[in-house]
Amino acid sequence: MKGLKKLVYLVIGLCLIAIVAFVYSSNRPKQDLKIAETEIQKELIEPSPIPLSEPKQKEIEVAAITDANPHTQNLLAQYEKFIEKAMRSGQTPGAAIAIIKDSSIIFLKGFGLKQIGKPDSIDINTVFRLGSVSKCFASVLAGTLVSDSVIGWDDPVIKYLKTFELKSVESTQKLTLRHVLSHTMGLPYHAYTDMIEERTPLDTLLKALKNVNLIGEPGKIYSYQNVGYSVIGKVIEEATHLSFEQALTEKVFLPLRMKNSSASYLAMVSNPNIARPHLISRKRWKSVPVSDTYYDYAPAGGVNASVADMALWLKALLGNHQDVIAGSALNEIFKPQVKAVAKNRNFRRWKKPTASYYALGWRVLTFKNDTIQYHGGYVNGYRSDVALDRKNKIAICVLTNSAGNLADRSIPEFFAQYNQHKISIDAWENRKKDMLVADRQKELQPSLN
Repeated sequence: MKGLKKLVYLVIGLCLIAIVAFVYSSNRPKQDLKIAETEIQKELIEPSPIPLSEPKQKEIEVAAITDANPHTQNLLAQYEKFIEKAMRSGQTPGAAIAIIKDSSIIFLKGFGLKQIGKPDSIDINTVFRLGSVSKCFASVLAGTLVSDSVIGWDDPVIKYLKTFELKSVESTQKLTLRHVLSHTMGLPYHAYTDMIEERTPLDTLLKALKNVNLIGEPGKIYSYQNVGYSVIGKVIEEATHLSFEQALTEKVFLPLRMKNSSASYLAMVSNPNIARPHLISRKRWKSVPVSDTYYDYAPAGGVNASVADMALWLKALLGNHQDVIAGSALNEIFKPQVKAVAKNRNFRRWKKPTASYYALGWRVLTFKNDTIQYHGGYVNGYRSDVALDRKNKIAICVLTNSAGNLADRSIPEFFAQYNQHKISIDAWENRKKDMLVADRQKELQPSLN
């Protein structure tokens, strides 16, 4: 009897288990569907985050290397003594210098103070205004766009600026980008530059150029411009649909990793590491505020940079960054376009120029057996000078936070000293090359064993 009861209980239990399993399995698809619908709605409401931009490039530390050539080392030591002597004599509150040889930065250093009376020293990342050296940047930016077939050197300005006018209809039609960049627009010397100091907007002065009497047809007469030169910025903006600063940043600053460079007043004054400009007052240097003039005319005078950035830029100008600026573009940029008197007469301390020209945003000075590509700049108590010897692949940049003798003499003095050491430098380099060739030939000789 007891066995029968156990059997009955067992059958009832199995039946209950079967019923529960059937009910659970019949409800499961609906539960799964609800879960799936909930997940889809969640995805629609809260999509998975995606990166908004590419990861930043890894920052590189810019530094000078020690050149193996002992004669180059002697040159740099001698030149540094010249700079230090000038600093001790109070020729400028502060300076920063970069020297490039071949593809290497061989000298990179800051000197003196960011601001007179303050303890902060200038370092290689301290930012200066470049003044008219900005014109060199504008022509290099134009060169990158020519290489990309965005613009052409001989394109008419009115291809991009439909309403632009000079006083002569014929000159308006003939005017090209080459004329703008070589200061051969036919305008009188420094047309409307005085109005820049009064903060007249660029667009206003560009429209007013149609009222200026011309001194010649485009391409014939050299006549230095700031307002006229800034036409290139408007052309670049029209061709790229970017502001001049954005185009310069994307095509030059970022590819060369010039992390402290910009082309605006706001970028300058918001940077905590800038050199303050200085003027002479009662035979003493006096710090003055950074001016906002020329930033509206950035292609002519609105670029800011540190000497470390300038070193990277000079390396590119010596042909070491064909991915950024092609050799063919550099050749065109540095090709003399028109005869032009050189402003820095201190080059005569080295040797007398045989001729001087203006290229595209650069001056070209020719000497017996030498050619120097050069430009200087001054704005608001800042001086800048850059020069290249493309044949010998050497370049220099000097930035100061004042005008004065050091700014005037620094680059001519460097080339004068370089000329004194050049024979020894070249002889050591040639011996080194001969030794490497001899060692290579020994390696290639068949073994007698």
